[in-house]
Amino acid sequence: MNIAIDLGGTSIRAAKVSDDGIIEVQCSEPCHATGSEQDVLDQIFRLTESLGTEGVDGIGIGVPSVVDTERGIVYNVTGIPSWKEVHLKEKLSQRFGLPVAIDNDSNCFALGVARFDVGRGRKDLVCITLGTGVGSCLVIDGRLYHGRNCGAGEIGSIRYLDRDYEYYCSSRYFKGLGTSGKDAAMAARAKDPAAIKLWADFGIHIGHLVETVQYAYDPSMIVLGGSIAKAFELFRPSMEETIRNFPYPESIRNLTVTCARLDNPALLGASVLCREQQ
Repeated sequence: MNIAIDLGGTSIRAAKVSDDGIIEVQCSEPCHATGSEQDVLDQIFRLTESLGTEGVDGIGIGVPSVVDTERGIVYNVTGIPSWKEVHLKEKLSQRFGLPVAIDNDSNCFALGVARFDVGRGRKDLVCITLGTGVGSCLVIDGRLYHGRNCGAGEIGSIRYLDRDYEYYCSSRYFKGLGTSGKDAAMAARAKDPAAIKLWADFGIHIGHLVETVQYAYDPSMIVLGGSIAKAFELFRPSMEETIRNFPYPESIRNLTVTCARLDNPALLGASVLCREQQ
């Protein structure tokens, strides 16, 4: 049994998770993102204490930032301005007397997908979260690949058209067109022609993102997650039409592009961080 924490600028979620990936109990609260470093730490402490640590083997936490996974230091956390350099592993270990492991939240998503979801049993996959931004991470030979600075696989920042993939493949794309992913999905499902066209265009951009992944990593599976991925059926046809033009057709025939099926892959991934990092 482990405690898993998913820290974000909007909310903090915590859960007790069994070794086989069953969430026994879960709690959350809005993150005091504009508060001090200690304000947010106190929230994490409080949520952890509310779950109870009896019978718990360790604590794993996913954070939207660059992470020194060995020392457990997080830098410049997205959405929490006061968290410039936080020695989070040290603070949690001192507070609870338990092993602590920390990783980037997208890496936790990938780990959850690889161990408990559609990626189970796959030796190589790329996971991409489509939400307010584009997060991505790599599983190579069955293990997370971080790179030197925990930034490997962050393809959202690659230049694309006049901006980057993060602009064209996230909720920013819809915002730039005066709507939101949620509203555009509702309209498309109600057969609004403009919304259907919008999602078709979005799928073309996702198709080019998939092609970039294939050029760089050639995985057997790409797994999409995040709020935008819930509309997969709306952009899947144009995405698939786009990647049919990939110059190496055998790579596309051997590729599966799908979505995470479980509700909490990031929490599940965080729950096994201690074991994985050992």
